[in-house]
Amino acid sequence: MASSKMDCQSADLAEWHKLPFSSWTESHVSSWLKSIGIKEQYILKLNEEEVTGSVLTALQRDYLSKTIGMKSGQIELLLKKRDDLLKTEQSKTSSNTKHDKKENVFVSEETPDREMQNVGTTSFNDILKSGVGSCQYRKFDQRPTNFRYVKHNSLPPETGPENMIVPCHEYKSLETAHKLDSRRLKTKVANEVLRFACACMNMRANGTIHFGIMDKVKSTHRHGEIIGIPVQSQEDFVDALDYIEKCFKGSNHQIDARKCIRNPCFIEVLDKENAEKTWIVEYDIVPKASIVKGKLYSVGVPKFSEKDGKVKCEEQIPYQRVGANTPRISDDELICFIQDLREKDQQREEAESSANQSPLEFREDQKRKLSILLTGGKTHMDNSLFYIVVANKIQPEDLDNITFLVNMKLFCVFDFDPDSETSGLYGKYKEQKAVTPHFLNDYENNKRLENADLIASLKLFDRVSWIYCNGRNNFPGNNVPSDEETWIKTRKKKMKKAVSLICNEILPWNSFVVIFLLMSDVEQPLVETFHEFYAEMNGYNCLVIIAESKETYRKWSSLAQISCPISELKEISIVDMPLSHVDATVQSIQLSKNQPQRKLPVSNRGLCFLKSVDEAMLDSLEIISVDQCDDTNLEIMSESEIKETELYFYHGGKINWINFWLAEKHKCGNIIERDAYKEANTILDNVVHRHKAVRPIESVNIYHHPGSGGSTVARQMLWSRRTILRSAVVKQSKEATTLCEHAVKLREHDENDKNNCLPVLLLLEDQNPDYIDDLRRHLGNAIAIKKINPSMLCFILLICNRSNDPERMCRASPSQTVAVTHKLSDQEKSLFLKKSEELKYQFEDLDFKFILTFVLMSNEFQPSYIKDFVKNLLDKIDHTSLITRLIRFVALLNCYVKDSYISVSHCEAYLGIGLHVVETRYHAFVDHLSDEAKLIFIHLRDSSTHIQSIRIIHLLVAKEILSQLSVNMPQSSIATELIKDDVLINHRFDRDQFLKVIRALFIRRNKKSRGDPKDTTFSPLIEEVQIEEGGVQKAVDLMKAAFIALGKDAYVAQQLARLLYTNKRFEEALKWAQEAKSLSPHDTFILDTLGQVYKWWFYHLYDTLEEKEPSPKRGVEIIRFALKGISAFRASEKTPKKETVILNSSYYGEVDVGCRLLKFLSGVDVFSKTTGYSQLMNYLITDYIPEEVRIPWQEFHPELKGLEKSLRQALECISEDLSYFQTDISEEDEELDARDPEQVYNPREWLTRKSAVYAGFFCVIQEEMNQAAESLSTDIKNPGNVLSSFQRQMRTYKLGGGNVTSILSLLYDKDRMRAGKKLEEIMDMYPENLTWKDLDETELTNVIFCQVALNCILPGSSKLLSLKQLQDLSKGFKAKGKDMSKASALFLLSLLFWPENSKEVSSADAQILLLAIDALQRLCEHKFLHMSQRKSRIVTHFFLAKARGLNKIVHRSAIEKQIKGTLSERKLKWLGGEVWKTQEVVQQLKRIEGWTENENLYVQCGHKDSKIRVIPRNSAYLPYGNEKVTFYLGFSFDGVVAFDIQMMK
Repeated sequence: MASSKMDCQSADLAEWHKLPFSSWTESHVSSWLKSIGIKEQYILKLNEEEVTGSVLTALQRDYLSKTIGMKSGQIELLLKKRDDLLKTEQSKTSSNTKHDKKENVFVSEETPDREMQNVGTTSFNDILKSGVGSCQYRKFDQRPTNFRYVKHNSLPPETGPENMIVPCHEYKSLETAHKLDSRRLKTKVANEVLRFACACMNMRANGTIHFGIMDKVKSTHRHGEIIGIPVQSQEDFVDALDYIEKCFKGSNHQIDARKCIRNPCFIEVLDKENAEKTWIVEYDIVPKASIVKGKLYSVGVPKFSEKDGKVKCEEQIPYQRVGANTPRISDDELICFIQDLREKDQQREEAESSANQSPLEFREDQKRKLSILLTGGKTHMDNSLFYIVVANKIQPEDLDNITFLVNMKLFCVFDFDPDSETSGLYGKYKEQKAVTPHFLNDYENNKRLENADLIASLKLFDRVSWIYCNGRNNFPGNNVPSDEETWIKTRKKKMKKAVSLICNEILPWNSFVVIFLLMSDVEQPLVETFHEFYAEMNGYNCLVIIAESKETYRKWSSLAQISCPISELKEISIVDMPLSHVDATVQSIQLSKNQPQRKLPVSNRGLCFLKSVDEAMLDSLEIISVDQCDDTNLEIMSESEIKETELYFYHGGKINWINFWLAEKHKCGNIIERDAYKEANTILDNVVHRHKAVRPIESVNIYHHPGSGGSTVARQMLWSRRTILRSAVVKQSKEATTLCEHAVKLREHDENDKNNCLPVLLLLEDQNPDYIDDLRRHLGNAIAIKKINPSMLCFILLICNRSNDPERMCRASPSQTVAVTHKLSDQEKSLFLKKSEELKYQFEDLDFKFILTFVLMSNEFQPSYIKDFVKNLLDKIDHTSLITRLIRFVALLNCYVKDSYISVSHCEAYLGIGLHVVETRYHAFVDHLSDEAKLIFIHLRDSSTHIQSIRIIHLLVAKEILSQLSVNMPQSSIATELIKDDVLINHRFDRDQFLKVIRALFIRRNKKSRGDPKDTTFSPLIEEVQIEEGGVQKAVDLMKAAFIALGKDAYVAQQLARLLYTNKRFEEALKWAQEAKSLSPHDTFILDTLGQVYKWWFYHLYDTLEEKEPSPKRGVEIIRFALKGISAFRASEKTPKKETVILNSSYYGEVDVGCRLLKFLSGVDVFSKTTGYSQLMNYLITDYIPEEVRIPWQEFHPELKGLEKSLRQALECISEDLSYFQTDISEEDEELDARDPEQVYNPREWLTRKSAVYAGFFCVIQEEMNQAAESLSTDIKNPGNVLSSFQRQMRTYKLGGGNVTSILSLLYDKDRMRAGKKLEEIMDMYPENLTWKDLDETELTNVIFCQVALNCILPGSSKLLSLKQLQDLSKGFKAKGKDMSKASALFLLSLLFWPENSKEVSSADAQILLLAIDALQRLCEHKFLHMSQRKSRIVTHFFLAKARGLNKIVHRSAIEKQIKGTLSERKLKWLGGEVWKTQEVVQQLKRIEGWTENENLYVQCGHKDSKIRVIPRNSAYLPYGNEKVTFYLGFSFDGVVAFDIQMMK
């Protein structure tokens, strides 16, 4: 131990600075560890373990933690400093050696330092730039047309003669000399060329002199650096050789020199930064033996004399080449040199003869190379990668060899052929596959759409995107082809954007390969595209060049070398391989062949073909064909791959069609058929095999616990039925109208008789009920339009939804629903036991825990089993590692956000894997996971998002992991760590989706109506955090952090305000509500929250008031907050409504505060005395102000005096709005989401209750009323005769007759007598012999509605008026003009004036009816503009019956009584039209005659020219053309509507 210490101390501390990392001994390592501050005990331990420099590079976190026993802080420090040191060493080496990306960046295998990702693209490129790009020489004595140099790259150092044939090289920069005038320049060039040529001829050695290359080191340039020179006149360089005759002695020597010195070669220098063209000028010297044999040459080089301006030749001197220099042959050496010439001549002759023997050409294995380049080293090409093709013009004869492209999973094609459609690749490809043609502009995203929306708008992933990169011939518009210069000016920038978008935001890193298909002459735009991909993909990995001819490749490589060195280009290029060979080679490694057509069953029990082009047009459906998966090449698919496919499913992945197919082919085990599968099959058989269908659209429901295999059951049903039904899975987020259109096309494809097609089985997974209703409606319309027999089964909706209580959902509709739960029946248990034995036998070499989901399923997801499993797992993990942090994050998200995941791209960035692990590009992430993480993470291969991602294998496992991990680290800390992690939050790829998940984590509340286990006030995470110790403050801090992390999100600020006011921290709540408002000033929800802050603050002040009867002064603050709340709610009411909201919920808030404020006012001491009540009434509804409140409340008088009116208006608005919609009590979630605890769940009940509360304040107290009654000798039995108008309104409000909705609600009261008595009592409030002049419009509306309701409930009541009397009363309504009545009044006009016989109606009545219905329709259109979904929910309140008088009006509840079944079954009967076939309904309702004209439905009203437009509730049932029809008539707030339209026979 002592000697180790001495080693540490005696090592020269400075020595490790001087040595390379790999040469360090244990002592050097110890010195370095000491210098960075590692503790002495760990230094000694590492020294004992013989950690040298090379061992240090491979140290992993686990080793340091477990073997050395280091704490996490010391580990982080060591790994950070170690990686920094490595980077420094790399940058040193990079300036001397050519850079190799695979070796130069180090990443520790287990948990690389996260700082590494900050090297990112920028510093990685910097490292590359610091290395010198080397260039190859032009081939000696050849003039290739496609050869170029790249500026700032370097040629090897100058050389002397090697073997006479390999040329020696001399460089001259001409850096300043190129600016000389023509004569001086010629002299300078001739001087250098002739001296060098003379030396080469004497040495009998080939040589090249280069002008434009640095010949000496300068501060800014290196030796051998290519700088290039501008050439004004090439003639100057050619004419320089005319000095041969002046400078060589004797005509023989002059002729020899002419033969040996070649004319200059001008080679272009590529320069990205400078548009000016520069050149390298090269002269080759070829002293052939036959020319120079036996001769010694001397030259007198020319020199320009500045004195007399003449060119003079110096004395004749013989030159030689010694190393890289050209000295004269001195007199002392001359004799010896001449004697050696004979030997040199002999060597030259031998060298020439051996050079003429052509060497054996090496041919690499092109097939193997192509296979590796396209698959990333796999044995075959599967669907794991996308391919991008960049192509120029393909010759017509080659177009028959593109099958390999058709079989590929192409993402997009960058096509530079403007004639591609008529005579090129596009035209040929689209014959077999569906494509969407685009231009580069389409990828500019000028509308700034989010990624998901851009992908949807461009139809990416659904079809191949075909991008015309240089215009398109024979196409309208201004996208015409352009020349190279114009393209670079106008289109290069667009290309850059498109490439950047695809590489960084649409496709994940390493998920695609880019193929450059060079089939004709290469032009600059194609090369520019290569530069862009090379830059965006950080090098040449995943790039492939296929060039059919060598000449094309030469030109390509000379242009492309500006970004990718020629040596690297060679590695990724397939050259001189005909396209037919490429086609055959690639096809031989493709796992699945493209089927140009697939097979579907037809009604005559045969088969038909569905072309893949046609199939791609039905992009809302994933169609399952009879020959599904038959295109898979089993010969290529390895045994291990089959195993992997099966394991993925049993590990927890979603089942794939290939699983069923392999099981059918007996290549893997059978898939268990659960009891639910058999039940669902029985239901489906009953539906399909009925002799006569009950309805054309049927449904089978599967409700399942999350992760219990419900989705597998549904897919098993589709798979087993694919030969007898047309089956398809509905893709997520497709419009119902589009889906309907595609489903109809699938049904009718290649069928002759549209009335006799096979039904289509559509699987809908986790779709909301509204969407399914919408789809039903559209499918029903389509069936009606096509005049298909309604007893023909057309569509079966297989609805598969997750549910926390599947059995309850099953009980709601047992005849068509099955439940899949975690519980196994005895039969299922034995099946699972048998299967687990099979799997154990099949995968002997595998840890059984790797099929964990199956194991959990076999154990019925017992909590104790999951708990023990998770405990054992977590005992083994390093809680400080990044992998464990990642497990925490994923568990947190999976527990709280439905369908959440983290993309692999995010995980790679987080773990620091990325650009640095090039050689393992496909499995880098998986290899970095610990064994525990591999067990619990499932790698999703999602076909809809096309993004590789991870989640925990099962929700119950995620919950248990989070539960156990949060013992040591609270969930608030995990969440804080997650949102404060800049790498995850700012990672560019899939960022929108990731931030949506994070946002949902903090904002999305649970609702039972959405299938959640319970309703929550806040997001479940925030509710959980509040339970922790000091939870409320933690939740507040967490929300503040989320607000910042999500870029100051207005909704997070709003939620924070809600959290604060719920916990009575009103000042802070107000601050955050105002912050939210400043970020989103016109958002209904946010403005409503501001009102809620004031509302709860007011409630709090009121509830904590100590005095029972406060003074006016004491009430000032309380009143102020109440009025601020009302004001905020009114501001919210004025904002435009959102599609998701029927009525702006702020009206409810205003009424709540108003009623509570009235209660407070009645308790103020001034108004609490005996006479105080009437004094308060006077104060609120007259100009009277009591002295006691005049000054304290001076700022409130106007608002308080308007309180009664504003409350009545708010209640009216709520009523008016609710009256449009369903009035039965099964509200099914009215989505009035005010995002606060005061959510109104049953608005109608609330309205009745609040109306009574409001009216209670303004009713005259009973004693006063009784006194008034006694003092008058009038008929006390009719209080209507003694009540003032105001008193009457208040009393009717109290009884439930104050607004239309409350009155209509009475019709649903199960106690008919009670409801009837209430209505009679309301009628008693009104004087006898009532005329419309006695009442205002609102009262008049209410009276008539009460009469209609009373007639429906108690038709024999003595309080009823006749229809004629009601018609007379309703003449007070106005159906046109500025003062037009409200919708409820117009509705009454349509109801009362509809004639019993349409021909016997007076012109005045007809006019009233016409105006009222027209006004109703216009009002409704205006009200529900852009709210089509809401409009479809408008209810029909009354129907026209056969009876006369008031009895002609039948309420909806009377029809509902005749329909039997559960709520969902009744709903189906309304949707399917079965209601109108019910005998009682047919007997009760009256059919009306009308006609169709220009796709509208009309009824005659009175005069022959007078017609009323009736809205068909189902427009599809309208016959084509002009036909006579009959139908049932309904009355709704959007006009009169038609049901069950039939053509007259």
